[in-house]
Amino acid sequence: MSVAVKRATVYLDSSLHRVLRLKSAETSRSVSELIGEAVTWALQEDLDDLKIFKKRAHEPTISFESALKELKRNGKI
Repeated sequence: MSVAVKRATVYLDSSLHRVLRLKSAETSRSVSELIGEAVTWALQEDLDDLKIFKKRAHEPTISFESALKELKRNGKI
């Protein structure tokens, strides 16, 4: 089964591009593969975060000011 591939132009900092080329040579993988894997990993991390946010949506919240007061009360600051 073949996966459809789309072409995209990505502009990278020259030092980042140099490191990617070095990694590409060391791993025998293309720069495109490395970038695609990194994007996939980042999107999966976002999906995991969204699941956690949804799971915790009904937890009580505390304001920053209240949290600071609690730390002071407990002798932490």
